[in-house]
Amino acid sequence: MASVSLDRTSELKERIASREARIGIVGMGYVGLPLALLFSEERFRVTGFDIDYRKVNTLNQGGSYIVRIPGTEIQMAQQKGFSATADYSQIGRMDVVIICVPTPLSEYHEPDLSYVTGTVRSIAPHLREGQLIILESTTFPGTTDEIVVPLLEEGNPRGLRVARDAASSGFYVAFSPEREDPGNDSVARRDIPKVVGGCGAAAADLAGAVYQTIFNRTVPVSSPATAEMTKLLENIYRCVNIALVNELKQLCMRMDIDLFEVIDAAKTKPFGFQAFYPGPGLGGHCIPIDPFYLSWKAKQFDFRTRFIELAGEVNLQMPYFVVENVMEALNRQGKALCGSRVLVLGLAYKRDIDDLRESPSLTIIELLQKRGAQVEYNDPFFPTVGQGRKYVLNMNNTPLERIPEFDCVVIVTDHSQYDYAAIVDQAQLVVDTRNATRGISADHIVRC
Repeated sequence: MASVSLDRTSELKERIASREARIGIVGMGYVGLPLALLFSEERFRVTGFDIDYRKVNTLNQGGSYIVRIPGTEIQMAQQKGFSATADYSQIGRMDVVIICVPTPLSEYHEPDLSYVTGTVRSIAPHLREGQLIILESTTFPGTTDEIVVPLLEEGNPRGLRVARDAASSGFYVAFSPEREDPGNDSVARRDIPKVVGGCGAAAADLAGAVYQTIFNRTVPVSSPATAEMTKLLENIYRCVNIALVNELKQLCMRMDIDLFEVIDAAKTKPFGFQAFYPGPGLGGHCIPIDPFYLSWKAKQFDFRTRFIELAGEVNLQMPYFVVENVMEALNRQGKALCGSRVLVLGLAYKRDIDDLRESPSLTIIELLQKRGAQVEYNDPFFPTVGQGRKYVLNMNNTPLERIPEFDCVVIVTDHSQYDYAAIVDQAQLVVDTRNATRGISADHIVRC
């Protein structure tokens, strides 16, 4: 039996090296689709799995639903064997299966692993010996070993078990956190080091071999839990520092100090300082969520992550801070927020992307509506916005030509396409949460 396992390990590595290994990626979103295209560029035959038939159909028709990925890239990948499907029975044909599904928070800010567990349960019946399963979804330490592995072992009809060394038969499991940064063109995806932690040395070796084909550097760590914690550290580091400058922004406003000028001066120090910038709240799939994943897990060890929890709370309060400033700015013009017409500029969670995940603009719109404001939006990346997991907007993009009709314009996302001087010139009142109007002097600008 041991020789068979050793042969299977060697065989898979050879198939990876020769590009004969079939790659299956579950979740064709902002992480899974770019990953599929990277593998396709390296001449792997890739199958994308998704339960959203609209995504599957769009991809199979050579189209794209992500702005930064043109349809031509999908079509080039199709020429190399890329296809999409919602049929999980095809999992059995894959040599490597990479899971890239969401890991959001519940309404009570607790981890929601339903996408992960649902995916794993769909994969398990089709497992075969020698397959490599890799989880990329951001999660708390222990998820891979304590949740994914048991579900795979319990759910496959062949009675297969995870192979934790090269002498064991079964399937291989690893964790490798995604490090996507939508909109960041300064670092090529291939140049982002890939952290890999396997359930045993054989799985780590195989996962490293897979990722070495598309990334210039892999970083092996001792276990999946270490890799899971690495991802949380990276994002909590950012969350804590953003919370710091968000709190300082509120203080500096009371002290009549320009925090952005302070940051510009501080970052001239050639050591010991990294610049972070305040904003209307955190967005994206990781930074707003990761602190709560870790604090939830920490409670199992009778430990409270007070510092991290406080940072999360500060950032969660920023949309409320923005709305209070909108209300005060309108009051100074003799207007009540209730009944006022407010135009929110920018829905995406950061500039120049088409990503609404956890965007603070959604919370700001909801809070403004609850206070009686008539809210519309403008965003060049969203002609219409319907219903999502955490929002029901059902709104159409409002043309910028209508800016003079609104009592207040709130800059939530500082897209580079906006002409801020023209916006200020046409608006009755501007509340700027991103310092997008810096350098423009006007009495009707409120920066918060």
